[in-house]
Amino acid sequence: MTESSADFEAEALPHLDAVYSFALRLSNSEEAAADLVQDTFLRAYRSWDQYTPGTRCKSWLFTICRNVFLRSRERDRRRDEILAESAEPDPRALSRENPVFMETRERDPEGSFFRSIVDDRVLQALDELPKEFRMAVVLSDLEDLSYEEVAQVLDVPIGTVKSRLFRGRQLLQKALVDYAVQEGYLPAPPGDEES
Repeated sequence: MTESSADFEAEALPHLDAVYSFALRLSNSEEAAADLVQDTFLRAYRSWDQYTPGTRCKSWLFTICRNVFLRSRERDRRRDEILAESAEPDPRALSRENPVFMETRERDPEGSFFRSIVDDRVLQALDELPKEFRMAVVLSDLEDLSYEEVAQVLDVPIGTVKSRLFRGRQLLQKALVDYAVQEGYLPAPPGDEES
């Protein structure tokens, strides 16, 4: 094994599960996430000479994963456009539902991301966050990346990361307050106690 391969194995491979969890949140599919992780680590290995030792390898891998995902999504969109242009429309297959709403309905994330850390209700609330808030919360609060690293992974300014985290946490708190009271994490509001 070469020194470069040993370095890659020592620094990058320990983050395999974290990258898979991130890929699962991006793709909303276990199969697509597995493919995404494979592509991410292949690209990371091929460009290992560009990695700066001593920096956070995890955030570097997340950036690669996000870029691979975005390129793949763009490629799929172009393929769909080409198919749509060349296909004859079938009036029986046309939907009356607005395509914008159809797309967001199909992106409702599912899966077992971080089941060992949070339960199904918390996961559901996290999954219901708008994607930009969800990704910021996942990367910062669950993956423990700094604001700078989250900004790098999401390719946005640090101020945007901070505002997305603030808003995402607010939405989570609002969605989970009744659950927190029910589970005993928060006291029941005055006048709400059972007699």
